[in-house]
Amino acid sequence: MNELTLIQPDDWHIHLRDGDALKTTVPHVAQHFARAIVMPNLTPPVTTVAGAEAYRQRILEQVPSGVNFEPLMVLYLTDHTDPAEIHLAAESTFVHAVKLYPAGATTNSASGLTDIANAYSVLEVMQEVGLPLLIHGEVTDSDIDVFDREATFIERTLRPLVEKFPKLRVVFEHITTREATEFVTAAPDHIAATITPQHLIYNRSDLLVGGIKPHRYCLPVLKRETHRLALVEAATSGNPKFFLGTDSAPHAKHTKESSCGCAGCYTAPHAMALYAQVFEAQGALDQLEAFASLNGPKFYNLKPNAHQIRLTKADQLIDQSFDFLGDQKLDPLMLGETLSWHAELIS
Repeated sequence: MNELTLIQPDDWHIHLRDGDALKTTVPHVAQHFARAIVMPNLTPPVTTVAGAEAYRQRILEQVPSGVNFEPLMVLYLTDHTDPAEIHLAAESTFVHAVKLYPAGATTNSASGLTDIANAYSVLEVMQEVGLPLLIHGEVTDSDIDVFDREATFIERTLRPLVEKFPKLRVVFEHITTREATEFVTAAPDHIAATITPQHLIYNRSDLLVGGIKPHRYCLPVLKRETHRLALVEAATSGNPKFFLGTDSAPHAKHTKESSCGCAGCYTAPHAMALYAQVFEAQGALDQLEAFASLNGPKFYNLKPNAHQIRLTKADQLIDQSFDFLGDQKLDPLMLGETLSWHAELIS
């Protein structure tokens, strides 16, 4: 197969940052994706509907002329979130979810939950109004190995959570383990998961062997090959519980290539080509539209997009670093490598 036409996809997990960063990140996501769930871990975080509305407007100001792109906003869950804010979010037309970061788990997560019990009153309201909870699923205990944090979170926090709130809609974000695919597969239909391109392409050896590759470093960290294969199987299976979420996260080149490099892979400009390469290798290109364009809207009770994109089998050298925050540079994942697919919006 040399050409594939898909309903225009959406990105159900992305970091756009704020301020001048939006001049780079928004055009990149908008070139292929019609909508995106925008992460709220700014500094300070987006904790209110009013804050989400203001952030949404800043994003829209950077959408290129003639391009249709809708940012879907998310509130940041803290120990002190007011349940009344959840009612306001449900009444709005632009807030589509609430994000749970365990405090200290990842970039700008210091304001996250210190104890899941602190959010019970909020989760009760979310369950009542049908607002999804998006979860960064890792424990942060210092005695838990970084490669075991997701599996431990499932048993300690996620499984008890879905039992306590049996109607709460949950997206297990950027899953990285076989345990996560098995949990989501066995869970009720209102439990879903997003999967990133980097976790489908790489395992932890690709990060560490022959020297650390800082542009492949993300959180949750890459896992063993057995886990990567489980993710590929889930993504390409046609199961509607799994859908596209790039977790594309921009960090300036010098902050990635430092003595304490930032976590995050920047994939927005080439995301669909990355996913197509994975699905082709699995012999599952016929499942890419469901994963990228149908499963996410179904979970979020939205209609599929009206436009289409074309994927063409053609070598594409990733040879460009992007201008970022003035005179800084932003390197995409796989810089200097060649992809075998090219994506373009066609209607």
